[in-house]
Amino acid sequence: MNGIVAKRLVFAVLDTDKDGVISRDDYFSRIDRLTAATGRGDDDPMVVHARAAGERAWSEMDADGDGKMTLDEYLAWVGVEAFDTICSPALGALFDLADADKDGALDRPEFIMLRTALGNPAGNAEAAFDALDADGDGRVGRHDYLMSIRAHIGGEDSPMGAVLYSAGTLARD
Repeated sequence: MNGIVAKRLVFAVLDTDKDGVISRDDYFSRIDRLTAATGRGDDDPMVVHARAAGERAWSEMDADGDGKMTLDEYLAWVGVEAFDTICSPALGALFDLADADKDGALDRPEFIMLRTALGNPAGNAEAAFDALDADGDGRVGRHDYLMSIRAHIGGEDSPMGAVLYSAGTLARD
């Protein structure tokens, strides 16, 4: 999948209300859904950390401070460098929030909970777990998870990205 298509697919998932922009509400609704799915309270240290990482990411994403990011702004901003410095810490904090036993890996239910809270259809999340669980041990490690997203954003081969952000994601719009 080429990088532009991959980025458009991610944008479509981030634009939760499908109004053509990623708003602050769109972005933070992901953290809210994951917090609810994990049963944690807003004062839980993992939630506080995820929100702080989200705040840092959003402040970089919304560089002009207008509270929204258009597709053109997103395409100009997102890439491997932005992933490494901005997205990876925020996505890592969300991964950690979903990691109930804090072992650095997600089992299938944790992974599906994470990805559906982030806006992916459950079937895509299940296929993405299978793509990442290459050794069949029933677990996906944090590093492999983040590197697969990085590869997807960079337009590289990412079996997880290919199924997680399928063209069907855009068809829901």
